[in-house]
Amino acid sequence: MSLGRTDGAEVGSDANKGHVEPIRHMVTVRGVPERAFELFTEQMGTWWPVQSYSRAVSEFEHEDVQVAELEFQARMGGSVLEHLSDRRIVPWAEVIAWHPPHSILMAWRPHSKPEPPTEVQVTFTAREGGTLVELEHRGWERLSEDFRAGLYDTYARGWITTLRCFAAAADRGIDSAEQSP
Repeated sequence: MSLGRTDGAEVGSDANKGHVEPIRHMVTVRGVPERAFELFTEQMGTWWPVQSYSRAVSEFEHEDVQVAELEFQARMGGSVLEHLSDRRIVPWAEVIAWHPPHSILMAWRPHSKPEPPTEVQVTFTAREGGTLVELEHRGWERLSEDFRAGLYDTYARGWITTLRCFAAAADRGIDSAEQSP
């Protein structure tokens, strides 16, 4: 996985005025893009680390609630929803581009603040021996500086953890399929 600048400009230069570099990470998983896409979307609730990265953790930590289910509505206009143990449903994102099994783009807003959404794009590309999954989290300049300052580093680290969980689930799924009669 990697994170870095791609435009060659230095932070703080006039070329970057108002621009915040997207967070970019990638991981290669075993299996075909169709399977990786399905796991990332329709089966997100089976691998996402909700104990560390959820609204139950970030916004409702002083309440006695847990994530009961994480739902990804796998379609254009669908949502990513966190179902809490107290029956509340809180949104994370809306699917704004849906191109199975190649890519998804989501308006990402897993918070209740009066801030605009950022965008998370995930692409799935066949490679020898597996699928390259690339994640780009962009649009940070839309957020107020104070709000962005508290989130950017958390997401830069959090996406690494999240993609590791995804890769582990992909490997488990492949291993299970290989062992089936």
